[in-house]
Amino acid sequence: MTQKMQGMRRLEWPTWCLLAVIYGGFAMVSYFHRQLPIFLLPLLGGWFVCWHSQMQHECIHGHPTRWQWMNDLIAFPPLALWLPYPIYAASHRSHHATDDLTIQGVDPESFYWTAERWRRAGPVPRFLATLNQTLFGRMLLGPFLSISSLIQLELRRLLAGDISHLGYWLWHVPVSAGVLYWVVVICDMSVLKYLLCFALPGTSLALVRSFCEHVPTRDRRNRTRTVEGTGPLAWLFLFNNLHVLHHLRPGLPWYALPSIYQAERSRLLKECGSPPLKNYTEVFRRYFRRIKESPVSPIA
Repeated sequence: MTQKMQGMRRLEWPTWCLLAVIYGGFAMVSYFHRQLPIFLLPLLGGWFVCWHSQMQHECIHGHPTRWQWMNDLIAFPPLALWLPYPIYAASHRSHHATDDLTIQGVDPESFYWTAERWRRAGPVPRFLATLNQTLFGRMLLGPFLSISSLIQLELRRLLAGDISHLGYWLWHVPVSAGVLYWVVVICDMSVLKYLLCFALPGTSLALVRSFCEHVPTRDRRNRTRTVEGTGPLAWLFLFNNLHVLHHLRPGLPWYALPSIYQAERSRLLKECGSPPLKNYTEVFRRYFRRIKESPVSPIA
């Protein structure tokens, strides 16, 4: 890492600047929502909610400060409303801790089904799971499937007598109420409009990133996939589309990823990861209407 990059890493000023843009942009778009064309509002609102979720991911990995409690405080406001930050943080750390990526029941961020679960499922769940393996389906259904999955997991946890997440929800409810106070009282926006123009589009955009980042292969080294390119969506995802590098060195700050990936690209592609995709234009072209792979994992 260059001396300039080391200085940036100590100060984290790019992250602080981006935090100001994200929270400031969200505040401006929500406050002036009546002045914006209705077709533009989901694009802007969804963009800032998604960007915030990517910044939450950055904070989970120890940025922008050396104090994790402060990073957690920065990331805590649930702009998407549905996912408590501590639950996301715990789940994501478990995702990085396992060598069995994509395996359901081991990797908490897996979208794949076991053969046994598939045999037990009815035609409607099978259809939805298959549609969810197209990018169109992931963007359309993904937010609702993610919310439904979280509710089911948390209810099963409670019914089993596990109250370890109860405190997370007790914090999540008032903080979410604070977000809605800003939306409804300060900005004079209906909850429905916020859901349709901010929370759901933001979640849908975030699912574009995770759509291609892992593949179920028997070789553990090849279960992570990179989408190359540094276009607008790469900036939106804070360059975590360079996912092989992120998994190998998860502590790297977002702004260091492109230069380090380019410097180490040959080694990364030789030693680990599935063949990369060129950019998100290729992702949309290949998979918007086409099934990426079967929802049934071949390795579980």
